Amino acid sequence: MERPSGPVTGFSLWRHYGWQIELDLRSLKQTLQMDVLRCKTPELARKEIWVHVLAYNLIRTIMAQAASKHGVAPRAISFKGAVQTLEAFQPALALVGERAPELRRLLYGQLLAAVASHRVADRPDRVEPRRRKRRPKPYDRLMKPRHEAKRQLLQGVREK
Repeated sequence: MERPSGPVTGFSLWRHYGWQIELDLRSLKQTLQMDVLRCKTPELARKEIWVHVLAYNLIRTIMAQAASKHGVAPRAISFKGAVQTLEAFQPALALVGERAPELRRLLYGQLLAAVASHRVADRPDRVEPRRRKRRPKPYDRLMKPRHEAKRQLLQGVREK
């Protein structure tokens, strides 16, 4: 990681690296749409988390290659911009496939250049408030098995 410029105190150093960790977690949760897991069982939820971690590491690897090739600090490249660039290049990469290795190499070079062009602005001493974004739903919590709640609900409808 890059060392922050200017006078460094223990608190400012923690805030700088703490912000980097916050960015990484936000990238995993929001950018990769992992803020709500969609699986129903613990086993599938673990698999879903591992797939997201794998995707995150692959994207960070491409960002590191782009940074190395274009002389940019890896943290200066936008994660969201890299994801959007990969999505934009996906049809072209799929079309080329394994048929034309030279064309694929050229396309990959253009991909790295496009990823490196998405920069993150300088954000010294950035502080974000800790608040919940999701508001509670206006419904009561389901405190019994769903089939029992459905049966009671249907009985109430039939009696009226």
